Amino acid sequence: MTIHYSYIDAPNLFIQDQHGKRFAYRELGEKKGTPIILLTHLSANLDNWDPRIIDGLAKSHWVIAFDNVGVGLSDGKVPNNIPQMANDAIAFIKLLGFSKIDLIGLSMGGMIAQELIVKESSIVRKLVLVGTGPRGGKGISNVTNITNLDFVRSIFTFRDIKTYLFFQNTKNGKNKAKEFLIQIKKRKNHRDKSISLRAYRSQLEAINKWGKDKPEDLSKIVQPTLIINGDHDRMVPTENSHDLANRIPGSKLKIFEHAGHGSLFQYPKEFVEIVIKFLS
Repeated sequence: MTIHYSYIDAPNLFIQDQHGKRFAYRELGEKKGTPIILLTHLSANLDNWDPRIIDGLAKSHWVIAFDNVGVGLSDGKVPNNIPQMANDAIAFIKLLGFSKIDLIGLSMGGMIAQELIVKESSIVRKLVLVGTGPRGGKGISNVTNITNLDFVRSIFTFRDIKTYLFFQNTKNGKNKAKEFLIQIKKRKNHRDKSISLRAYRSQLEAINKWGKDKPEDLSKIVQPTLIINGDHDRMVPTENSHDLANRIPGSKLKIFEHAGHGSLFQYPKEFVEIVIKFLS
């Protein structure tokens, strides 16, 4: 049974662990088959997923987005390291009773996904890594500086910071940014709670540690893996996607042209088609 027809209207759901810690999540699509779990980017909550992507995936899949510990409507304190974020994601997945999932990790979520699959390999059927890079990847420890710079730009230009972080500073890039921002603001009722400054700083610290840490042996990832990015990613430089593809056995790589960190938001229809084909 399909529960909801659009992510815009999907209710905020909650599940608690044995200690009373609460996770917030939304789900869409028919509740059968292998569910897709979404791991999101720096500072994001449930409202930062483009409805065009969730709705597109949910036409043929059971899709679940959630706030990890300390984010949005979920309880707790945001960890300052990626491995603990992965532990928390595993706890959420197990609370829902899933023994097998497909995993889509975006940016920081892709880092969490890599840690998760090393910790609990058997739970993941297929893996999609978007706009992300490996532990110790080139330029990842510069995310804080880039984010701070673009935050200042957003203040002076009265534009959302995602305009600069996710899209190229071209006419097409600016238009696609406007389209994306309209989409994520379509939900009017029961919106998620914005991330706190303290939580945001903890996430930045976690990414910085990840970028400076020693590389992981990615040959351990034996699941079918799809890697996606834009050809002009400033936040997690695109060469990291090529590095992932070279190090994860049998992985597939898709690079969108004239796109930045938010390539999936610039090409939502194409992204959905590629991912559905990969998962099927």
